[in-house]
Amino acid sequence: VQLVESGGGLVQPGGSLRLSCAASGFTFSSYAMRWYRQAPGKERDVVAYISSAGGSTFYADSVKGRFAIDRDNAKNTVILQMNSLKPEDTAVYYCCAVSGNLNYWGQGTQVTVSS
Repeated sequence: VQLVESGGGLVQPGGSLRLSCAASGFTFSSYAMRWYRQAPGKERDVVAYISSAGGSTFYADSVKGRFAIDRDNAKNTVILQMNSLKPEDTAVYYCCAVSGNLNYWGQGTQVTVSS
């Protein structure tokens, strides 16, 4: 099982980034997917969720209207489009595959929002 995030980096406030998570080694279409983030000294919090078929999504209040999650089950990929980024969005972002009690995690990608 492998989840590999990419697309992080340094961006100015108000900018955009597109995170991608490539999955392998399991039946991706059977798993809901979540994006989490963890800032230094803080807990890891869920940012967005998408159901296994992509028909249901959820966003944390702090990112609602700015972030969008999507998935391509044919390509085993989940995307997090982040717009209007703020300094408080700075964190390591993780993708997570969820099915019942099974959770698979990626290694994370750093997002830094700073001028």
